[in-house]
Amino acid sequence: MMSPYLIRISVFLSIIIFTLIVGYIANKFLTKLVTRSTEFMTSDPTNYKFIKHVALACIYLIGFSIAIYSMPDFRALAGSLLAGAGILAVAIGFAAQHALSNVISGIFIVIFKPFRVNDRLAIQTHQGIVEDITLRHTVIRNFENRRIIIPNSVISNEVIVNADFGDDRIVKWVDISVSYKSDLDLAKKIMAEEVEAHPLHLDPRTPEDIAAGVPKVVVRVVGLMDSSVNLRAWAWGKNAPDAFVLGCDLLESIKKRIDAEPNVEIPYPHRTVYHHGQISNLTPD
Repeated sequence: MMSPYLIRISVFLSIIIFTLIVGYIANKFLTKLVTRSTEFMTSDPTNYKFIKHVALACIYLIGFSIAIYSMPDFRALAGSLLAGAGILAVAIGFAAQHALSNVISGIFIVIFKPFRVNDRLAIQTHQGIVEDITLRHTVIRNFENRRIIIPNSVISNEVIVNADFGDDRIVKWVDISVSYKSDLDLAKKIMAEEVEAHPLHLDPRTPEDIAAGVPKVVVRVVGLMDSSVNLRAWAWGKNAPDAFVLGCDLLESIKKRIDAEPNVEIPYPHRTVYHHGQISNLTPD
């Protein structure tokens, strides 16, 4: 017959192994559930992912607690440590305070939703897409495919620029400089036509704007510089990735259109140099 001590050890190890198995199965099941819910319901995955983390934390906490409680020696040791080690209790309290702060901040993020999973954020010097919100931290994937791990209590107190909050549409400024001798009306027409013809451009006008005759694409003079007149067109994309591609494509297509027009040119910088009483206008070769 096995001794009582070996029986307790066996029970302890069995509970630990059982907890790990249940946690593994629950993680697989909840991950599939989150994937199916977001695919078929086309809903926000933030709540589902956070609930998954909470459920797994509860499984491991309950399982490990039962395992420790099944060992009388561990119960006595834990009781003596908590009763006799005041400094340890204070240290644990401070550590728990930070951990609890992250948990509460994570719950507030999920409830009030200043950002959600798949939102595009700019925080401090970092930019990226929210990949996950756990009990302790928020995971942001930047545009170099690196993960930025930010504690929930920290990100809750930061000023965040959310490109997808409320309205996913993004306005992209397309800035082009032309020379003073260029035909401004023609340059503005070229920019408006290129923006309107791009398949990613959205019409941002309201019915009231359309009735009032507001053009689909607005192009304005925004600056008079030393060697150029600065023009700006407002192009609208469905979201931030589309707006980025839209801006890049328009810079290229407008540049090609201007190169083909003799009455519009993108200027080079000009300098007036005084040398021995003579004035010379210098331009790059």
